[in-house]
Parts: sequence; C-alpha cells; structure tokens
Amino acid sequence: MPEMRKNDLSRLLESIDRRVNNLEQKSDQFKEEIIHRFHLISEDVISQVRLVAEGVMNLDEKFTREITDFRKESAHTHQEMMAMIKFSYAELDRRVSTLEGEVQELKRRVDQIERRSIS
Repeated sequence: MPEMRKNDLSRLLESIDRRVNNLEQKSDQFKEEIIHRFHLISEDVISQVRLVAEGVMNLDEKFTREITDFRKESAHTHQEMMAMIKFSYAELDRRVSTLEGEVQELKRRVDQIERRSIS
C-alpha cells in the first residue's frame, strides 16, 4: 500500500507540475500579449501626438503670417490716417487763416467807420 501511495503521489505531483507549467506558459503568453497591445497603443498615441505637434506648428506658422500681414496692414492704415489728419489739419489751418484775415479786414473797416462817425 505505501508503494501505491508513492505512485499516486508521484502522479499527483507530475499532474500538478504539468498544470503549473501550463499556467506559467499561459501567464507568459498573457504577459506577451499585454506587452504587444501596449506597444500598439503607445505607437498609436505617439503617432497622434506627432499629428497634433504638426498641427500646432502649422498653426504657429499661419498665426505668424497672419500677425505679420495684420501689422503691415495696420501700419499702412496708420500712415493713411496720419496723411488724412495732416491734410485735414492743413485745410483747417488754411480756413482759420482765411477767417483771421477776414476778421482783420472787418476790424479795419469797423475802425474806419468809427473814425468817420467821430469826425
């Protein structure tokens, strides 16, 4: 009987050993599958990050162009406005000078009239 028990125990241990080996093999396969999926996902994420980075660079270039164009246009508009103001100022100055001349002439006439009426 002890012989049989040893035999049974031996078979039982071999069966357990096979199961443990099988579990280790499945565990290794599972680990490899997880690593493989992680690599796929990480490659996809890296690819998407690159796309976003390219998009950001393109937007940066576009914004730089737009800002440069806006500044040029703004400077041109500013120059036009200054020219218009200068022209308007010159026109106003001319009109004020004309009015000052006319006022001087009216004062001269009033003075003449007053001198005639006094004499």
